[in-house]
Amino acid sequence: MPTFVQILDFIGTFAFAISGIRLASAKRFDWFGAYVVGFVTAIGGGTIRDLLLDVTPGWMTDPIYLICTGLALLWVILFGKHLIHLNNTFFIFDSIGLALFTVVGVEKSILLGYPFWVAIIMGSITGAAGGVFRDVFINEIPLIFRKEIYAMACVVGGTVYFLCQLVGLDAYICQIVGGVSVFLARILAVKYKICLPILSGAGEEEEKR
Repeated sequence: MPTFVQILDFIGTFAFAISGIRLASAKRFDWFGAYVVGFVTAIGGGTIRDLLLDVTPGWMTDPIYLICTGLALLWVILFGKHLIHLNNTFFIFDSIGLALFTVVGVEKSILLGYPFWVAIIMGSITGAAGGVFRDVFINEIPLIFRKEIYAMACVVGGTVYFLCQLVGLDAYICQIVGGVSVFLARILAVKYKICLPILSGAGEEEEKR
C-alpha cells in the first residue's frame, strides 16, 4: 500500500501535470508537446530536490509519474473545452500541486535527516521549480519572478509544518496543515492582491536615462 506522502505525491503530480498541459493547450501545442510540458511541470521540482539530496529522482524508478502525466493529458483532451471556460482551473490545479509538492519535499528532507531550514528550502524547490520549467517552456515569465506570492507560499507552508512538528503533532497532521497553509497563502494572496515589495534602485534610474 502506498504511504500518505506517496499519495500526496501522486495527486500533486496529476494536478501539476494538468496545470502544465492546460497552459500548453492555450499555446496550441500538439499532444506530445503538451505531454512534455506537463511531465516537466510535474517532475521538475522533485528532480532538482532529489539531485541536491543525492538520491535517485523518483520518476527514474517508478513509472507512475509518466502514467499520471498521461492521465492528465487524457483528462485535458476529453474535458478541454470545459476547462477552457473555467478561467480559474489552471490557478486551482497549480495551487493544489504547489501545496502537495511542498509537503512532499519537506517530509522527504526530514526523513533523510536534514535540518528544518534545509527541509523548507527543499519543499519550496519541489513546489515552485516545476512551474518555472513550465513557464520557460511556454515562453512566459515564471510566476516566482512576478509580484504574485508563489514560492513564498511554500516557505509559509514549510514553516507551519516545522511548527506543527515542534508541538509534537503526528506526521500526517503536519503534512495536512502544512499543505493547507500553502494553498491558503496562495489563494488569499491572489484574492486580496497581497504581494512582496518591488525592488527599486539602479535599474529604474537606468531606464529613465
